[in-house]
Amino acid sequence: MKERIFISSVQKELAEERRALRDFVRGDPLLGQYFEVFLFEDLPASDGAPDEIYLAEVDRCAIYLGLIGNDYGWEDEEGISPTEREFDRATQRRRERLVFIRGTDDRVRHEKARAFVSKVERQLTRRRFVDAADLPGKVYASLIRHLEARGVLPNRPFHAAACPDATLRDIDPERIAWFLTRAREERRLALSERATPKEALTSLNLLDGSTPTRAAVLLFGANPQRFLPAAEVKCLHLHGTTVTKPIPSYQVFKGTLFEQVDHAVDFVLGKLDRRVGTRAEGAAAPVHYELPREVLAEAIVNAIAHRDYASASAVQVCVFSDRVEVWNPGELPPSLTPASLWQQHPSLPHNPLIAEALFLAHYIEKVGSGTLDVISGCQRAQLPEPEFFQDGDQFVLRLWREWLTADFLAGLRLHERQAAVLPLLRQQRRITTAEYQEATGVSRATAKRDLEDLVAKGLLVPVGAGRGAHYELVRKRLTNGPNGSSRSGEPNGSETARTARRDRRPTGNRSPAGSSRKKK
Repeated sequence: MKERIFISSVQKELAEERRALRDFVRGDPLLGQYFEVFLFEDLPASDGAPDEIYLAEVDRCAIYLGLIGNDYGWEDEEGISPTEREFDRATQRRRERLVFIRGTDDRVRHEKARAFVSKVERQLTRRRFVDAADLPGKVYASLIRHLEARGVLPNRPFHAAACPDATLRDIDPERIAWFLTRAREERRLALSERATPKEALTSLNLLDGSTPTRAAVLLFGANPQRFLPAAEVKCLHLHGTTVTKPIPSYQVFKGTLFEQVDHAVDFVLGKLDRRVGTRAEGAAAPVHYELPREVLAEAIVNAIAHRDYASASAVQVCVFSDRVEVWNPGELPPSLTPASLWQQHPSLPHNPLIAEALFLAHYIEKVGSGTLDVISGCQRAQLPEPEFFQDGDQFVLRLWREWLTADFLAGLRLHERQAAVLPLLRQQRRITTAEYQEATGVSRATAKRDLEDLVAKGLLVPVGAGRGAHYELVRKRLTNGPNGSSRSGEPNGSETARTARRDRRPTGNRSPAGSSRKKK
């Protein structure tokens, strides 16, 4: 039978945090087996008195989980808020109490909220959090300790368990100091930058007793690959659209997870087309990449944060002539599908303690927004939509490159009308005859001729018939000139695209020559 968690807080002020915790616990493969969450706002309408209902729910719960922000909330006749009433009831009923306080500046809190914080601190150990993105990792650690104390969970999750043979001497003090300085600047972390490695790891729940966890070694180890050899990122640069020998450029990045992210992003940016702006755009001439840097960084850091570190596979990043693919060992949580990544969704990290550290260092943003940031970044850059899919034991993110460069278009010798519809094609990747007419003001017959000419030049392909007929922009660069006789790729659904999908698996755990590895 699942244990019930009662989440107590001022509802309006901490609505986002309440929902984030509910969705996190429900969606986590481990926590979801042992816990269910009660939120007062999830109850159906009732004629019962609210104070009687929530106190009865406290009686039913095994764990009281209190969140305290700046507001104290509505007060009853005795001047006590429901949150404090619930805390007192949990104390009276001897329920386990976990309390998390938002922010570090108690001066901005309501006077009674400050008094409530002091009351809590006199009775139990409380933890502080920054916002809804920071909270799940801290709650996760507390719930894991609860399960361990009950003997329900004999073994910690892989990333949260002690790293065999590791000691505090294997943690790099300089990397700890860098992280603390950055986390204080970026996320207002309360811990001093002068904290010792033991103090920092304790605060981040990265010690198992006195032994650093695998997550601690991955984040701050002097040599993480000594303990976890597969915790690396393999980067490949291919001139075509499939993995073929010889590989023009192949690098393996090791070190901490922060270093792996930085090196992998720099590798990809070094292989992309880029344009240097003018100083009119700013004090320094800006560099514009065909794939926005923030999109690439989000894709790579998500793979590193969410990968299965018990797997012998590495994260792999492949730069093809038409796309960039990021592969990571693991799969989506059961509650998520590739389609759900296009909507607001809860953050359900496979490695919550790693995700928390990446968040504090500002490598990860808000809860559940990573894939949405990738999608919106591609849209702003007028690039094709990204693709998310599962391939065997690997989760894949595919980003399509911009191949409609000025030099390439100049070789097509488009006339003025055709050039005029390019912004529309870049944005929506398709066009109908009627839309071409509206954009250019020509007759239907002329529009048809212009569009068929773009088909002959390999820029468009006709799709459908009748009312649904339209033209789609091809996704991949031509290889043999503008006549379209030999293209390196086609739109979705074509035989070439299917072939590319069959060949998309980069290298597995072998050398770059492993392009013939059997698909799982």
